Amino acid sequence: MAKPRVKDIKILADTKYLKMYDAEYVNKNGDDRNWSIASRKDLNTVKDRFFNGKEDKIDAVIIVATHVEENKLVVIKQFRIPLNDYVYELPAGLVDSGEEFEDTVRRELKEETGLDLVEIDYDNTKDKAYVSTGMTDESVAVVYCTCTGKMSKDYLEADEDIEVMLLSKEEAKELIKSDKKIDVKTLLSIQKFLCES
Repeated sequence: MAKPRVKDIKILADTKYLKMYDAEYVNKNGDDRNWSIASRKDLNTVKDRFFNGKEDKIDAVIIVATHVEENKLVVIKQFRIPLNDYVYELPAGLVDSGEEFEDTVRRELKEETGLDLVEIDYDNTKDKAYVSTGMTDESVAVVYCTCTGKMSKDYLEADEDIEVMLLSKEEAKELIKSDKKIDVKTLLSIQKFLCES
């Protein structure tokens, strides 16, 4: 048996924020196969990573923020088109071209919540992790930080329908026990928040 390897990548669909690729690959038994990949990266970047071993940049940040004065976890409830419903999430956003992830954290935290970044906890922050590897190559920085200020909807973009909340440990327990839709990254972050003393 050999290691699986990708032979070629072709574009299936190309939109502003998302691309769909067909990866032709050989499986461990030597059989030719195809796999569909959703990506935020352009074809040249994907091919450079697959065939030239080049490291790519992260696509987005996930913000695990604790409000300093309230000692509560910042969570948002956002309308998401793929679910046609609201889902509980963490503040997050795409990294703009040429932007460092710390700048993205500051910008997205303000935009989605109205809150101001105080400090990033680099000891707990992971600067590159993958979201759903069976479907996408999307990578994110999972950023633990503190914030301050008052929640506001004044900075939301037109397509963002977000309600911001600060969860106490008791409220966080109630949320994960409920039947409400919750993003897996948010669920894991809430569980970590509940384990902290």
